[in-house]
Amino acid sequence: MANAYIIDAARTPRGIGKAGKGALSEFHPGRLLAQVFETIEERNSLNTSEIDDVVVGCSSQVGKQGCCIGRMAALDAGWSDKASAMTLDRFCGSGITSVNLAAANIMSGMDDMCVAGGVEMMSYTSTLKNDTNNMTVDGGNLHLRGLHPQPHQGICADMIATLEGFSRQELDALAVESQKRAKHAIDNGHFDKSLITVNNDDGSVALDREEFPRPGTSMESLAGLKTVFAQFMGLPIDNSGETFSQLVARKYPDLKIDHVHHAGNSSGVVDGAAAIILSTREYADKVGWKPRARIRAMATVGGDPTLMLNEPVPAAKKVLARAGMSTDDIDLFEVNEAFSVVAAKFIRDLELDPEKVNVNGGAMALGHPIAATGSILIGTVLDELERRDLTTGLVTMCTGGGMAPAIIIERV
Repeated sequence: MANAYIIDAARTPRGIGKAGKGALSEFHPGRLLAQVFETIEERNSLNTSEIDDVVVGCSSQVGKQGCCIGRMAALDAGWSDKASAMTLDRFCGSGITSVNLAAANIMSGMDDMCVAGGVEMMSYTSTLKNDTNNMTVDGGNLHLRGLHPQPHQGICADMIATLEGFSRQELDALAVESQKRAKHAIDNGHFDKSLITVNNDDGSVALDREEFPRPGTSMESLAGLKTVFAQFMGLPIDNSGETFSQLVARKYPDLKIDHVHHAGNSSGVVDGAAAIILSTREYADKVGWKPRARIRAMATVGGDPTLMLNEPVPAAKKVLARAGMSTDDIDLFEVNEAFSVVAAKFIRDLELDPEKVNVNGGAMALGHPIAATGSILIGTVLDELERRDLTTGLVTMCTGGGMAPAIIIERV
C-alpha cells in the first residue's frame, strides 16, 4: 500500500459567524474557499490539471453552500476544469473525513494527488430556516426519533457532564486555559504558516487575523454567564410539539441534568475554510515538493447518538490500534472543543498530559467553523509539530449523530 503525504496546509482566519457583524459574513462561502485554493496553488506551483480529486467537507449543503461547493470553489479559484471535485457531510467531522478520504484514495493507488478541506459560513447557515422547524439532526424523521432520540448538541454536552460528574468550575477552567493558549499562540505567530489573508474583491484586506478570541476571559467573567441549554428543555423540537425535555426522557427518564455549558465554555460560532494538498511520494518527487508529513493511520467510529459527543475517545483508541501505537507515542493531540466537556473527558479518559492537548487553544477560544474545523486542526498540529521539532500528532472530534473520525500524522 502506498503512503499518502501532506504537502501543504492553508486556512482562513476564523471570522465571527454572525450576519452583518463578522468580517467574513458578506463573503460567498465558495469565494472564501476559493481564496484558500488560490493560495495553495500559488505557493506550491500547483498544476491544477493534475489534481485527481478535490474533496471538500461542508455540513449545511443548502443555498449558497449547495451545488457541490467543492467543485464550484475550485472553478472559482481558476483551477483547471480537469480537476474533479466532491462535497461530503459528516457534520463537524467533515474536515477530517475529507482528508482521510483523499488519503485513502492515494494509499489505494487510485489517485496520485488530491486536495482536501472544508468550508462553513455559520453567519449564513444561521439565517436559514428548514421546512419542518426541526431543531434536531433527525430531519423530522419520527420513526428514527423513536429509535434514537437525538437532543440538541448543547443538551448532550450537559447530559454528559452530569453523567460523568464534571463540574462547571472545572469546565470553565478549561475554557480559560483555551483562551490563554490561543492568545499566546496568536501573539507569537504560531498560526502564521497556515494562515492566509482574505481579501475583498477590490483587493482590500477583509480579515488577516483570528476574529473570535476573547483574551480577557477569566474564571470571574465566566461565572457571570448564564447557562444556555436549560432554556432549550421546554422548547418544542418541531411542529409535533414534543419538547427537548420529553425527548431526553425517552432514554434517560430519571436523569436530572445539571446544566453547566454557556457561551464561554462552548465552541464559538464562526466562518472559515481550509485546504490541504496530499500526494504520493512519487508525485511529490516528480514536481519537486518536499512532503511535510505522512498519514500514519485513520479511523472512524460510531456510538450512542443520544449522547452524541462521546466518540473522540474510542476514535482515538481505534486509530492508535490501527497505527500500532499508544498514547505515549503521540507528541501532540488536537480534540475539537465543541463543548468543554468533550475535551475534559478526552483528557481524563485517555489519561493524557493536558500540556500535550490543544496546546494553542481550541474552539472555545478560536471558534468552530463546523466542516472546516477538522482540516484546520490537522494543519495546526502539523505546524506545531514542526515548530517544536516533534514527530506525531493525533486529531479527532465529535460529530452529530454520535460519530468521530480520527487521524494520526507523522512528520517526515
